[in-house]
Amino acid sequence: MNADQLRQYLEFYQDLGIKTLYVRGTGLRPALLVAPPAPAPVVAVPPTAEMPKPPEPLPPMAPENETLFQILTGIGDCRRCRLHEGRTKLVFGTGDEKAQIVFVGEGPGADEDAQGIPFVGRAGQLLTQMIENTSKKEGIELRRDDVYICNVVKCRPPGNRTPEPDEMEICGQFLYRQLAVIKPKAICALGGTAARALTGHKEGVTKMRGRWFKWRDIPVMVTYHPSYLLRPYNQDAKREAWMDLKKLLHFVYD
Repeated sequence: MNADQLRQYLEFYQDLGIKTLYVRGTGLRPALLVAPPAPAPVVAVPPTAEMPKPPEPLPPMAPENETLFQILTGIGDCRRCRLHEGRTKLVFGTGDEKAQIVFVGEGPGADEDAQGIPFVGRAGQLLTQMIENTSKKEGIELRRDDVYICNVVKCRPPGNRTPEPDEMEICGQFLYRQLAVIKPKAICALGGTAARALTGHKEGVTKMRGRWFKWRDIPVMVTYHPSYLLRPYNQDAKREAWMDLKKLLHFVYD
C-alpha cells in the first residue's frame, strides 16, 4: 500500500468519527488517528505518461461473515485501556446471536465482573422481569434468552464509575462489530451512557427516553438503566420504562 492509499484509508475512518486504530497481533498502545501530511502539489505530466490507477476499494468497518466468537477471540486478554487493571472477568455479551432486539448497558458491575455475564445482579434481574413480564402481558412470547444483552465497555470500571470517553471509544469498536453481526431490528439503550455512545446525542436520559434515534440504520429506543429504577424514589421512572419497553416490543414484533 502506497502513501496515497494509506491517506485515503485514514481519512475514510476519520470521516466516520473513528479516532483510534489498532494493529492486530501487536501489544502496542493505540495512537490517535492522524492522516499523513498532504503530498506535494501534483506536477503536470505529458499526455503520454502513464496515469495512476484508481484507488482500491476501502475496507468495511467490520469484516464480512464475522461471528461473535471471532470478535471475542480477537479481544483476547484485552489490555487496550486501563479498565483491564481491576477486572476479574471480561464481560462480552450473552443471548441469541440472531436476536431481533439488543439491549446495551453501560458496563459490568461487581456481579457481572465475577461471573463474566452481563446483567446478572439486581439490575439484571429487574431487566429480565421487565423483558419477560411485559412481553407476556402484551401477548408476545419472548424470554431473556431470545434477546442479546451487552455493554458499551466490557470490563468493570473501578467503583462502578461512568466509563471515560477514551475507554468507551476503545471498547466501542467491539460493540460496533457485535451489532453489525447480529443485525437486530431494534436496539434498546439502557441509560444515558449507552444512549450517548450509540446516538451521539448529548442530552440527558430523561429527555431522550421514550424517543427513537438511529444507530447506522437501526432504530434505537432509549430508556432508563435498570439500576436507576431500583431506587425507591423513582416510581414514575419505572412506569415510564415499562411504557418504553412496550413501545419497543410492539415495534419489533407487531
